[in-house]
Order: sequence, then C-alpha cells, then structure tokens
Amino acid sequence: MKTSRKHQQGLTLISLIMLLVSIGSIALLVLKILPIYLDHNKVVNAMDQVKKMEGVVNLSEYELKNAFAKKFSVNYVYDIKPADIRITKSGGYLKVSIEYEKVEPIIGNLSVLVEFDDSFEVGG
Repeated sequence: MKTSRKHQQGLTLISLIMLLVSIGSIALLVLKILPIYLDHNKVVNAMDQVKKMEGVVNLSEYELKNAFAKKFSVNYVYDIKPADIRITKSGGYLKVSIEYEKVEPIIGNLSVLVEFDDSFEVGG
C-alpha cells in the first residue's frame, strides 16, 4: 500500500530540535531580563515613596540619599550606587534623577545591557 506525501503530518526530528532551541532561547532571555525589570520597579516605588515624604523639599542631599539607601536596602536593590542619584535643589524646587545601567551576561561573551533614567520633581 502506497501512501501519498500529501497526507503525512507531524514534525521531523530536526524541526522539533529547532523548535525546542528557539523556545529555550526565549525562556533564557526572559529569565535573565525579567529580574532586571522587577528591580527597576522597586526603584520606581522607592522614588514614589520618597517623593511623598513630608518635607522632602527641605531635606539635605545627604538625607535624601540616605532615605533612598534605606528604601533600596529594604527592597534588596543593589544595582544603584549613591553616585547614580543626582539631586538638584533651588529654593523650594527639588529634582531627583536616578540614571543607571545593568549588564547581564547571557551565554559566554554575549550580554544584554539595560539602561534606566527616572526622575521626579517636587515644588516649584
């Protein structure tokens, strides 16, 4: 009995391997990049908490950086250094800017670079 090629269905071994490799690669990228964005979400939440603090405009630069350090310590954020926090004060105006980048190695010499730049302004 002869079967026609038109009625054959299914994946060959090579196409199955290619499918598994592509799914594995996407899963690896997601597992490496997702924690970076979860940490960034913690940074944004810390910025919102500091922005809502009573009398934040009157705090010194040291006190502001200390407040951020406490928030980051509680949330286990280790990617931001005090030098990454820029504070601009003028009278009743305050602008806080946090600019940092994270490099995450993927495989061998292949890495992913993610850059973040967040800021808030208080007063006027």
